[in-house]
Amino acid sequence: MSNKPKLTGWRAIDWKIFLPSVLLIIAISIPFSFYESQSLKILNGIFDQIIASFGWGYIWYATILLGLGLYLSFSKYGQVVLGDPDEKPRFSLLSYASILIAMGLGSTIMRTGMIQWAEVANNPPFGIEAGSNEALLWGNAYAMYMWSFQIFSIFVMTAPAVAYVIHVKKRPMMRISEATRVIFGDKFTDGIGGILIDILFLVSILSGAAVTLGLGTPIITSNLAALLDTEVTFTMTMIVTLIWVSLFSLSAYLGIEKGIKRLSLANMYLAGLLAIFILIVGPGVFIFDYFTDTVGHLLNNYFAYSLFTDSLAVEQSAHMRDHMIFWIAYSSTWAMLHSIFAAKISKGRTIKEMILTYLLAPTLLSWIATGVLGGIGVYSQLNGELDVLALASEQEAVQIIPNILQTLPLSSIVMVVYIIIAMIFLTTTLDSTTFTIAAYTSKNDMSKQDPSKFLRIFVALVITGLALVLMQIGGLGPLEIVSGLMGLPIIFLQFLTVYAVIKMIDKDEAWKYNTKEAAKKQKNASTDSYQ
Repeated sequence: MSNKPKLTGWRAIDWKIFLPSVLLIIAISIPFSFYESQSLKILNGIFDQIIASFGWGYIWYATILLGLGLYLSFSKYGQVVLGDPDEKPRFSLLSYASILIAMGLGSTIMRTGMIQWAEVANNPPFGIEAGSNEALLWGNAYAMYMWSFQIFSIFVMTAPAVAYVIHVKKRPMMRISEATRVIFGDKFTDGIGGILIDILFLVSILSGAAVTLGLGTPIITSNLAALLDTEVTFTMTMIVTLIWVSLFSLSAYLGIEKGIKRLSLANMYLAGLLAIFILIVGPGVFIFDYFTDTVGHLLNNYFAYSLFTDSLAVEQSAHMRDHMIFWIAYSSTWAMLHSIFAAKISKGRTIKEMILTYLLAPTLLSWIATGVLGGIGVYSQLNGELDVLALASEQEAVQIIPNILQTLPLSSIVMVVYIIIAMIFLTTTLDSTTFTIAAYTSKNDMSKQDPSKFLRIFVALVITGLALVLMQIGGLGPLEIVSGLMGLPIIFLQFLTVYAVIKMIDKDEAWKYNTKEAAKKQKNASTDSYQ
């Protein structure tokens, strides 16, 4: 346990990993910005080749991680408390689940839940007729499957090792290198090897955060422009971006309890009210019926979705195959970020509680969101109010969403609330990211405290600066693909961290002594001794 005095200001930043990461992103981005179209073509070609050659590997990667998550949860390792054995959780279950949902889903669910079904229905699997009712069902069930157990296992499976390091071992640094110390040893972890691992994490997450800020804005601006009956302009984009930056900077500054937790809870209530409102004023009965059919279809075909490679396709593979592999690869780039944040807020939880909450809570909300949002679009398609399938083959998803929302009664109210929810989701994604990066780069003891407010704001400014510069000069598109390619070494690190937590627990015999049952026995023994 560290007894060093708390560092403040610039001294609290571990520059040996932070500065190289920022400089590396700039070094990657600037050349791409001068040749953006050529860079996109080359990088997309590389990424497409990886998907074509190793798509099966991504599918098994997600499936095996889910299996490991269930093993850790229901074996002796699942009972280990992430903290002292008698420690109480930092957050209530509702707050804890809401924070994980906001971090795990983000605003992307607002897009995929609304329109992903149409992209699959236009190019369905298994030779199903495009645009048929069966294709619609496969599409909406796939939109649910996207935000399901495999993806959330990717997000959470590094968390047990990191959480064990900071909450049980009480080590000061909340880093991937620390989680693998038990494998690589002190010399590697404290030397250049550990630095390189941490730089890899920071480059991936800083670039991903900049891309999210730059490319996430259209989800809001497209609906705002439709609401105001105007075009999306650069001025509007900048205003929305600055408001968004102010919100996530303020939330990160306030911290988890006063900022992130309150926003996450508020968004859950607001999303629930919007869903109820849509069910009342919109096609509520159809949505309930279609949701039930979709869940039934998904459960009946879950293994077909999970292990789908479309190997028998001769001319063109179904949209679902390529998109699913891309989705897994993209999710792997965010895996460490989600796990480190989950580790930080899971003090007092058991490994089983942490993993199962992350698997179940976001999945449940995403299925409900997809049922409601997807149901609106499918109803519009079936009743001839809007040819969503035709629009999906011609336009970007964010451009179609306002058209779908405008088919509802009182659509202006729905769009205003939709914009607010999307903004809060984007905010909670980036304030969690900012908080995590600040904790990761802090020299202070993260087993005892949160990163300083100064460091949180500094990280927020760095992310904003990178995004605004790249929005102005170009380069966000190539950086997004580079961020996706970084998922490959991260996959390797994930499996190492799963092995590491098992090795640490076995070495400490924590499954015997660091459990709630052990704490209860010790308490009873102390009581008997006193009597």
